[in-house]
Amino acid sequence: MLRSKNNPIIAADGGGTTCRIAYDDGGQRLVVEVGPANVASDYDGAIVRLKDGLKMLATKLNVQPDTLRPVPAYFGLAGVTGEQIAQRVAADLPLDRILVEDDRHPALAGAHQATDGAIAHCGTGSFLALQSQAGRRFAGGWGSVLGDEASAQWIGRRALSVTLDAWDGLVSISNLTEALLNEFGSTSGIVAFAAAAQPHEFGQIARQVTAAARSGDERAVSLMREGAAHLLRALEAMGWTPTMPLCLTGGIGPHYEAYLPDRARGAVTEPKGAPIDGAIALARAFQVEHSA
Repeated sequence: MLRSKNNPIIAADGGGTTCRIAYDDGGQRLVVEVGPANVASDYDGAIVRLKDGLKMLATKLNVQPDTLRPVPAYFGLAGVTGEQIAQRVAADLPLDRILVEDDRHPALAGAHQATDGAIAHCGTGSFLALQSQAGRRFAGGWGSVLGDEASAQWIGRRALSVTLDAWDGLVSISNLTEALLNEFGSTSGIVAFAAAAQPHEFGQIARQVTAAARSGDERAVSLMREGAAHLLRALEAMGWTPTMPLCLTGGIGPHYEAYLPDRARGAVTEPKGAPIDGAIALARAFQVEHSA
């Protein structure tokens, strides 16, 4: 049995690259990390990794995995696009009391806690979130086929598209486009890669783009400005104003600060907490609601 006499909870923040699962009883906090947990792009793999994470927690707690089954749990996971998939995830995990939502909720709760503010999260995927006295609002997070603008995979994919445009003479060649063409060997190599690549594989190219943009590469700077412009348009459409703190999160998110106009750049602030902190707070709220 669990040693703690307190009120334990389990919380997870699962993204397209990594997933963190936490146990917290008010006295101790244990966190384990597993691989991608996007239940839209790889449902079976995500469930396996989530179960593995629960087993890792049990091992750290020196208990059998079934001991965790009655603990209230909150899982915020990438790819949860509606109630149907949320219920499916809940049914497939070895937990009796679990609330499953998409990963935008813990990200917002972690970044701003209970205060007004917005986040532009750009990791492998992307989404926007805002909370104010009027409530919470979310946008994006629809995946690489229909959305995820300004995400790492989007930047990587756009970089390859621009490289092909440069080959066709539609835009000027830059160090970035030359480097990508050399890396893949030919235009056919780029097309073959893109036909089979997963979002995180496109996302790895984003590192080359951000580095090239810092050095002033014309094509890379244009891509970063394109992503930043999308974020600002969407945020303002959601009701964000420069008086509200703005957190840029995810692997590529902070890189956009330099490409935002002054009115937005002045609002950029560090998150108050990480998404896993938000997931833990939401797990506590679920626990209270469930026990009431």
